[in-house]
Amino acid sequence: MGVNFNTTHEMIVMAKRNWSHDEWDYVNGAAESETSLRRNRLALDCLAFRPRILRNVREIDISTTLVGSPLSMPVVLAPIGGLQRMTKNAANDVDTAAEACGVMNFISTVTEPSIEDVAANSPHNKVYQVYVRGDNEWVRKLVRRIIKAGYWGIALTVDSAFYGNRERLHPSLIATRRQPARDWQKDVTWDTVKLIQDEIGNMPLFIKGVMTAEDAELCVEHGIQSVYISNHGGRQLDHVLGNIETLPEIVAAVDGKAEVVIDGGFVRGTDVVKALALGARAVGIGRLQAWALGAGGAEGLTACLEMLRTEIITTMGLVGVKNLSELNPKYVTEAKSVRPPHEHSAFPHLPEDRLV
Repeated sequence: MGVNFNTTHEMIVMAKRNWSHDEWDYVNGAAESETSLRRNRLALDCLAFRPRILRNVREIDISTTLVGSPLSMPVVLAPIGGLQRMTKNAANDVDTAAEACGVMNFISTVTEPSIEDVAANSPHNKVYQVYVRGDNEWVRKLVRRIIKAGYWGIALTVDSAFYGNRERLHPSLIATRRQPARDWQKDVTWDTVKLIQDEIGNMPLFIKGVMTAEDAELCVEHGIQSVYISNHGGRQLDHVLGNIETLPEIVAAVDGKAEVVIDGGFVRGTDVVKALALGARAVGIGRLQAWALGAGGAEGLTACLEMLRTEIITTMGLVGVKNLSELNPKYVTEAKSVRPPHEHSAFPHLPEDRLV
């Protein structure tokens, strides 16, 4: 699968052509009315930049660190589970692209190939994302296996006690994903977090699925190194806030005691810079990652990340900053969106039917 696109618009069209109708709906759909999905996009569109002028921006540095691990740009590849299976080499393609671009990838419990195979695919730091599918002893055994394989960090997903009602999917597809083992997610509590912490020592632990300042404060109280803001791309609970709307209160709640990662609707370099200005350390990409994989596997995702890198650099230069530390909330302000939100509304040059 080669890369034959030069823009993200072309990439999305290629992914559409390569996937079945059900695969397309699985990637692009969300829960029930898909309000949460669209609010993710609307919240980003309702922020405008306040650029500064007459600054030397010839040399722009977008490198950073996440819990001490270097990133060539403030982007991570979100765990997208079943979405990664839509490419021949699954999570290994994601891992290969992450290695090539100097970013971090989060590997989902429900993706392929095995924990050990992905770990061996490349040497860079990567995070294993845990869905709980068994009792405490099951969790201990999984965590020990993750450590033995050489992962740098662990992310515990906490927003999936129930499987979201994803009505865009065919009922038969939903049935295959509502497996009995998922019921173990209903028992995940702070006791589960403590169990994992006891096993991993100083290994970085991310809590993924935080949507309120109250839970962010609890993360800090429990010694969590990174709070990961996510509403599962709108695929779990419908009618929550857009993720970037919650970012300022969560950044204030952690008060520098934990780093903040955010995902949910981020598909452009402008989106990434908005989140960084409001205090995020890094931004996760999910559907954008899936579209790239659908268009061209590891090569497609690598090309997508390089386009995103160019967008971030261009945005920073036009905003008037030359490194990430210069960004702050004064560079953004509330504004009115100019178009209805949609999973593709950031790409106005797609076909008029928006490929749906």
